Amino acid sequence: MLVLILAHLVAALAAPWLVRAMGSRAFIPLSVPSLATVVYLVRQAATVHAGATDHPHHGVGHGSAGLPPAVTESWTWVPQLGMDLDFRLDGLSWLLAMVVAGVGTLVLLYCTGYFSDDEEGLGLFAGSLTAFAGAMLGLVTTDNMLVLYVFWELTSILSFLLIGHRITSRHSRSAAMEALVITAGGGLAMLVGIIGLGAATGSYSISNLLAHPPQADALVTTSVVLLLVGAFTKSAQVPFHFWLPGAMAAPTPVSAYLHAAAMVKAGIYLVARFAPAFAHLEVWQWAVLLLGGPTMLVGAYRSLRQVDIKLVLAYGTVSQLGFLVLVVGHGTQDAARAGLVLLLAHALFKGSLFLVVGAIDHCTGTRDLRRLSGLSRSMPLLFATACVSAASMAGLPPLLGFVSKEGAYTALDPTVHGWATREGVAFLVVLVGSMMTFAYSARFLWGAFRTQRTKPATPVHAPGFFLQASPALLAVGTIVLGLASGPLLEPVVGNYASFWPASEHPLHLGLWHGWTVVLAFTLLTYAVGVVLHLRRRQVNGFQRGVAALGLPGAERGFQLTMRAVDRGALAVTGLFQRGSLPVTLGMIFVVAVAVPVGVLLMQDVPMPEHYRLMDSWAQLGVAVVTAAAGVLAALSTRRLRAVVLAGVTGYGSAALFMLYGAPDLALTQLMVESISIVVFILVLRRMAGQFPDTPRRVEKVLRVLIAVGVAGVLTLVALVSAASRAHVPASAGLLETAYTKGGGHNVVNVILVDTRGWDTMGEIAVVLVCATGVASLVFLREEVLETARVAASATRTRRTMHLEADTKGSRWLADAVNMKHTRRSAVLEVVTRLVFHSMVVWSLYVLLVGHDAPGGGFAGGLIATLALTVRYLAGEADELRAAAPVLSGTLMGAGLGLAVTTGVLGMVAGGEPLQSWVFNLDVPVLGHLHLVTPAFFDVGVYLVVVGMGVGLLTSLGAGVDQQIESERGEGHRDALSRHADDEFHRYGLRHTDRPVERPEVDA
Repeated sequence: MLVLILAHLVAALAAPWLVRAMGSRAFIPLSVPSLATVVYLVRQAATVHAGATDHPHHGVGHGSAGLPPAVTESWTWVPQLGMDLDFRLDGLSWLLAMVVAGVGTLVLLYCTGYFSDDEEGLGLFAGSLTAFAGAMLGLVTTDNMLVLYVFWELTSILSFLLIGHRITSRHSRSAAMEALVITAGGGLAMLVGIIGLGAATGSYSISNLLAHPPQADALVTTSVVLLLVGAFTKSAQVPFHFWLPGAMAAPTPVSAYLHAAAMVKAGIYLVARFAPAFAHLEVWQWAVLLLGGPTMLVGAYRSLRQVDIKLVLAYGTVSQLGFLVLVVGHGTQDAARAGLVLLLAHALFKGSLFLVVGAIDHCTGTRDLRRLSGLSRSMPLLFATACVSAASMAGLPPLLGFVSKEGAYTALDPTVHGWATREGVAFLVVLVGSMMTFAYSARFLWGAFRTQRTKPATPVHAPGFFLQASPALLAVGTIVLGLASGPLLEPVVGNYASFWPASEHPLHLGLWHGWTVVLAFTLLTYAVGVVLHLRRRQVNGFQRGVAALGLPGAERGFQLTMRAVDRGALAVTGLFQRGSLPVTLGMIFVVAVAVPVGVLLMQDVPMPEHYRLMDSWAQLGVAVVTAAAGVLAALSTRRLRAVVLAGVTGYGSAALFMLYGAPDLALTQLMVESISIVVFILVLRRMAGQFPDTPRRVEKVLRVLIAVGVAGVLTLVALVSAASRAHVPASAGLLETAYTKGGGHNVVNVILVDTRGWDTMGEIAVVLVCATGVASLVFLREEVLETARVAASATRTRRTMHLEADTKGSRWLADAVNMKHTRRSAVLEVVTRLVFHSMVVWSLYVLLVGHDAPGGGFAGGLIATLALTVRYLAGEADELRAAAPVLSGTLMGAGLGLAVTTGVLGMVAGGEPLQSWVFNLDVPVLGHLHLVTPAFFDVGVYLVVVGMGVGLLTSLGAGVDQQIESERGEGHRDALSRHADDEFHRYGLRHTDRPVERPEVDA
């Protein structure tokens, strides 16, 4: 199952390229993972009930405590959190997975005919839809509650992208945000419930929870309520129902898949999955009845007044979801059987009808039933498909919709359970809702395909093959399963229904059960439904009268709530974020002081009995110099002096690291501080020499108090933490395992690239984002980005031509001659010639020996960046481009890609992500070679750091240089525009040589 989910992910990543190469036909190969899932599920159908498999990660059995048989699969992921990739395919999961994969395959193929090749954003849409199918597959098959939450949130995010596909439409963006806020908010509530259930059971295993349900104490009851909040928001239950009709702004294939067959079914699945454990709870029963019932009635009522045939189906979907919650959450064996059949029937007929609506919209350009006329003649196949699916929705025989409705009536039969019972109330709601369902089914069919005498036939163009085939196949499914519901569906629903004891007269799926009371209720449903349709004018008039009252609705309440949140956020921001950096930092420092002090005052914490202030007098000397530099920096009124003094504190920290025996930290701190000073100085060129503000005496005193408080609290916390240690340090054993498991003697580097490789992966990603952000602040104009690319390309070309020509008399550092004499430094040029190559070689040495000696990719990259900084200071932008004729984004992207590839290869080889592999090779000439795979990860870190350095020097150095020079020479003309013109002129390019279509370039 994990392989199938990953196949969807791979297809989603490849979707933009496939769309670019194949256009809308790319949906055909993108449907392959879903089709493969269908094949897999068909092959496992007998296994789910019989129990045999040969997959090494598979298992089959009845589980503990009499759980139904299932195919299981387990992969270790985050064992510390109890968060493993456990999958369990039982009857419920099999049915939901078949719906997700089967309908998903047809919807993806349908997209081939629905979208044109030049549809804007089609690549992102295709990737999102394919990824959504994979996320839904994971959601309905996982056996771990935390992993279920991960897939749950993935579906929310992907649905946001799919609903907001048409980014130019304000309505589309608003609907996407509305859906995301509601479903993600419910997801957060569900997460809290999951954590509560995990704490109550000691495990996040769903099967373990079902086998051993926890006692209904306050924690469990609260957790169940929060779990239901997540389910009800996802499945659009009252009062969260309004997001679903709004989401009809999405393309129709999205509506057919997400809002009929997949996403909204996630909440129904959650209710069905946990019903065996919690349906007996009173809070569960009341929640299902009080929310599912009104949802069915409100959705059906609103559907009867819509003129957009897509909204008729949308509100009908809301109604059917309430129906499903009532039945699936009821908590009996008969209700479980009826609920699963109803779930399948709804996916088939509603998915088919949405696809029919999409074809009508595609071929006519409208969905307004007041404008449609004569489609039954011009689109006969779609008309026949709609007739079958609408009849199934109305509950007519011999279709699956009839079987499911009869099953629901039987499970809630008030003549058996009594009218004044929970079953009796639920039956009345279902009966009235089914009457309105029949009416809006007729309204849809009548509105979409009738021939209006007063209007000409609606012009249409012929629908393509896929626009007709996909909905037709779903309609065929509802016919076949209706006629053969017993033999085909009994094994599937029976697997899940076995959680409950059988009733005295168990429900059997079929079309005919004799002349029963349930059949009489069915005939009554048809009769009232026909009357409602025939009296549609009176019904519409009544609804208009109710609407004129202006009663408050859920959507209006949501909008008012969001407006209040916005205003509150604005008020809080205005109170605390005044645009003053000292004020902001002061607030942060005050909180940093107040919280630890409060904890220390409220709790009895141990204090160390003995202090060791220093190990040598050298440490005291360095500490005094560092502290003095910090005080002088705070008192300085000139920016440059403050920067230099702050740098002294950094160098002092590096010296302390060295004195305490941490050469790796010392080397890294030394390089970081050196580069930081250079960056500060580059920025200070655009600022005044002195600080502009002169703080008042009160402000000075307040700043001193905050500074002393922070220093004192940090010192106190360090001492208390050292005295409070109760467990063995996490570093215990790292010295021994650094070589045996990591293949290196430098424990610091082994931690960075092996033990805590995930942390380093995140850090280099942050470095990339920060460098890109800095560059974007300087290079705001596309023409300047293009200039950077052209300049780098021209530099490479010029260097190549220079090497091919006669090199007699050529000079290294030749571009320094282009600098103004007032900015040249003979001493700096000489020093650069002496140290540049040595520093580059040193950086490579530090990179290569870092696994066994002080160094590594980060330190090596900083040394290389410092070498480039020296080269830039000696020759400015030209020498920087000569030394690094590659865009910073290329270097950082290559580095991050290499690091990620190294991690993925560990999984491909059968291990864990970022797992180390050690090779001891005997290489001719070189001799014995000790090679570890983290070395390649370290190379990636090196490239990212060097790329960051190039980006900072290009933006804060060369970019600011050009701004200053241009402003001095041409007054108020836009500095970046002049910079672009200067660069094109410098490399002999005419203004018209600029490409019309510029590729995206990272500066």
